[in-house]
Amino acid sequence: MSQTPSSSSHLQAIFNASIKEYQKKTKKDLLLHPLMGQLQTCNSPADILAVLRTQVQQFEQSTSGDDKLTKWLNPTVNVLYAFSAALGEGVGLVFSPAKVIFAGAGVLLLAAKDVAASQDALIEIFERIESFFRRLEEYSEVPTTEAMKDIIVKIMVEVLGIFGIVTKEMKQGRTKRYLKKLIGRRDVEDALVRLDRLTQQEVQMAIVQVLKVAHDVKAGVQTVGEQVQGVDDKVNLAVEGTFIALATHKYHRKLIFN
Repeated sequence: MSQTPSSSSHLQAIFNASIKEYQKKTKKDLLLHPLMGQLQTCNSPADILAVLRTQVQQFEQSTSGDDKLTKWLNPTVNVLYAFSAALGEGVGLVFSPAKVIFAGAGVLLLAAKDVAASQDALIEIFERIESFFRRLEEYSEVPTTEAMKDIIVKIMVEVLGIFGIVTKEMKQGRTKRYLKKLIGRRDVEDALVRLDRLTQQEVQMAIVQVLKVAHDVKAGVQTVGEQVQGVDDKVNLAVEGTFIALATHKYHRKLIFN
């Protein structure tokens, strides 16, 4: 389904505002960040995962070497990449929304690398986000409606907003005690709750869409079946008529020659 100009403009305005809000919090322009240059050349989730894993590895080497952070990557990248494609790879932007968010994730990892107390808090946040996207992963290929696109953009806005809040705190070099309380912060927790609700709504909409597609397919198959049955009936009648005609012809020949 193609987007109408008004719908596209609406989605573009929402995401543009989220980028500006992120820049206001972090003092970082994601569209000009070096990571965007790397991500812009990526043409698949696998390419994006390769770029982000480099950032994760740098972070893990600076801390305990734990690989928990890598677990959030696959479902998050797969779903966001599919979402971005469903929106038309850009929502009117030069860069796709997904790639902007991935750049935000990379910036967050770079900021956290220099804060020794950040790993536990960051892992908890990424695990929460990963759990939301894992529930969406199996529905990422479902045909997208206009209502679903609106939810998708809001989901992307929430993720970028969370990255912005956490990046700001990491850059300010908060203490270990403060960072441990990061999840409990009202702004972070509220954003995670909104993200949870939005992903649940998206799942519900996707299920409805799957059922609709299945119903349409069933109706189509039934129609084809009825048409085939109609053809079969006509063929059967034609065959029966042929046999009757042949039988009648033989009967008349028998009468004539007898």
